[in-house]
Amino acid sequence: MTRTPATTERTGSTPALLAVLLPAVLVTVIASDMVNLMLPSIGEQFGASEAELAWVVTGFLLMFSVGIPVYGRISDRVSLRRLFGFALLTYAIGSVICALAPELLVLVLGRVVMGMGAAGLPVLSIIAVTRLLPADKRGMGIGVVSSAAGIGTAAGPALGGGIGQFLGWPALFWFMLVVALVLLPAALRALPGESPAGAGRFDLPGGIFLGLGAGLVLFGMTQAQVTGFAAFSSWATLVVAVVALALFGWRTVRAAQPFVPPALFTNRVYRAAVVALFLSMLVNLGGLVFVPQLVVDVNGLTPGTGALVMIPAGAAVAVLSPVIGRLADRIGTRPLVLVGLVAMALFALFLSTFAAGASVLPAGIGILGLSVGFIIVITPIISAAASALPADQVGVGLGILQGAQFLGAGTGPALFGVLITARQHSGSGAINPLHSGHEGAAYSDAFLAMAVVAVLAVVVASRMRPAATSPRDAGDAR
Repeated sequence: MTRTPATTERTGSTPALLAVLLPAVLVTVIASDMVNLMLPSIGEQFGASEAELAWVVTGFLLMFSVGIPVYGRISDRVSLRRLFGFALLTYAIGSVICALAPELLVLVLGRVVMGMGAAGLPVLSIIAVTRLLPADKRGMGIGVVSSAAGIGTAAGPALGGGIGQFLGWPALFWFMLVVALVLLPAALRALPGESPAGAGRFDLPGGIFLGLGAGLVLFGMTQAQVTGFAAFSSWATLVVAVVALALFGWRTVRAAQPFVPPALFTNRVYRAAVVALFLSMLVNLGGLVFVPQLVVDVNGLTPGTGALVMIPAGAAVAVLSPVIGRLADRIGTRPLVLVGLVAMALFALFLSTFAAGASVLPAGIGILGLSVGFIIVITPIISAAASALPADQVGVGLGILQGAQFLGAGTGPALFGVLITARQHSGSGAINPLHSGHEGAAYSDAFLAMAVVAVLAVVVASRMRPAATSPRDAGDAR
């Protein structure tokens, strides 16, 4: 199986390429969170209930989770220029629909279309970095792209709330439209138009089963955050998701050229990277969701003031991501991944022990350390996974990897939220013997569970050394 040589795929300069990819990922992350603070205003305008308003967010996230592995697989057959252009154009069309929406149903439809476009931008950006940049600059490129996610996470709610408050919520979508239209011609110039060589047939049924299963897992977890796992809408959705994923597995075994090549998961480095990234994302999103909730519920801060606790973490991620990428290019990926996961475990334990005190400073320090640990993990782990894959499997492999990351993001808050609710109802003290006092015991238990998950991720990531090392593999996963 062959692929177009790297020299024919590279086009333009590294700065020009990153100047397109960074804002593309940035608007994707911002788009997922920017409407959250404006949902009450949208509900008031359209006379919608909270359950109906939830679809403004859920519709976007569902299409996003379904689309990530599909874009990754198609990128092994279609040129990056065409796919990236399609994703940006779809994103722009969805933005117009949202901005002009006369009723809630049309707004949800627009968010679905936006999600269809947005799903392609992060995974295609990582694939572009992997294919187009020299090996010694790959980590730096992935770090720059990852920094956009950190900036977007910190800026999304604030940007959405500020623009929405002063100009109205439709202005958010007009802003996204302008950004997409500016990026479109730049992307067409910076990305190569050649299609990868040697691509086989596209397994549509396998892609449908995988996308349906991933989307329903996310939806079920989202429902569980609101209604609990015992609600019919939660457990029934998760049951159907399991059936869809089982059908995907059956199709993978039976199809001559399955959507995901089974050989992908015989690669020990890649397999460990997928599991470790999923587990680390569980912990990362758990911290990002429940540290602000802790300082509001336990420390008595307002939601606006509580959000300020997260700013240093978001800024650190944005600044350190390119640095970590360059470091990965120099010393290798596996040591950094292990260091990052150990840091996440230690700071999760720190949060469990000290965050519920009278001061909010320990909470801020804890989430800062947790976020820095995660950025030490994510950039090298993506680079390690990409380096471990054969050239003809990079697209689908990175699509699955980012799909696992996104599923971890959706699963973590639901699982830890259920734990916090159960522990609050029990009224018992914290499991962590180092936690002082009864106040915030449920949060202490949740952060302790995050520390345990991070330790499990360390065990998994320790297996990221190739079973049989070639000179290239030894350098990439050392």
